[in-house]
Amino acid sequence: MAPIYHLLATLFLLCFIKLSSSELVQQQPLVLKYHNGPLLKGKITVNLIWYGKFTPIQRSIIVDFINSLNSNNALHPSTSWWWKTTENYKGGSSALAVGEQILLENYPLGKSLKNPHLPALASKFNGVNTINIILTAKDVAVEGFCMRCGTHGSTRVGRGPVRGTYIWVGNSETQCPGQCAWPFHQPIYGPQTPPLVAPNGDVGVDGMIINVATLLGNTVTNPFNNGYFQGPANAPLEAVSACTGMFGSGSYPGYPGNVLVDKSTGASYNANGIHGRKYLLPAMWDPRTSSCKTIV
Repeated sequence: MAPIYHLLATLFLLCFIKLSSSELVQQQPLVLKYHNGPLLKGKITVNLIWYGKFTPIQRSIIVDFINSLNSNNALHPSTSWWWKTTENYKGGSSALAVGEQILLENYPLGKSLKNPHLPALASKFNGVNTINIILTAKDVAVEGFCMRCGTHGSTRVGRGPVRGTYIWVGNSETQCPGQCAWPFHQPIYGPQTPPLVAPNGDVGVDGMIINVATLLGNTVTNPFNNGYFQGPANAPLEAVSACTGMFGSGSYPGYPGNVLVDKSTGASYNANGIHGRKYLLPAMWDPRTSSCKTIV
């Protein structure tokens, strides 16, 4: 019996060591290094460039989301509570508000955009402390779409050293929704868990909200590629992209985590906005804890 006892003891010890090692790996903090560059702080105007056809309801879902980020008029958990995590980054808070909007429903550059078109469209608005967001409709192809769901960058304001920032996000209702509108659509790879019900009843636009939220968080904390990020500057993990796929506690690849469910519609969400809106927002890296912080 002794050899069996020693064998069992050895197996138990090996399992314990493996578990302990696994736990040690999991507990190592995620650190986004600060590269000493300026962040976007204070009052920031968000201008919107609608490229292609969006319905008034679709536009209002996105406008309400942005205006919710600094509103105290929503139930908890709220979009503004999510946004407050950006205050933990060096320099204080960022107060966002929607400014001007342009509707380009006649596709002036066609329905297939190249990367240089994005800063060109963003330059329709110039100003300091602004973020110009280009939102492309579901029938507009953008170079690199599906390999990425959106991007952010900066442009010169006039001839001086001052730079403005921009974001591009596309509607993925018909273009790779399994990647850019997940978890409201079946994923293109990984565990094929049932999709969640979109909180505003629009898979494409609710997916856009996730990507707009991601890029707003990334932009204010790393506007000029010398803010907070991990890895190479040309392919960084940033404030929200470092927490991709995490929406609630207990999340893991292919599972968004524990989120709230609206009893009347069955829709999944984790944040309340203004005008009774509900949204599903990704986790954001918190510098105070060096971890991805979820709302619920």
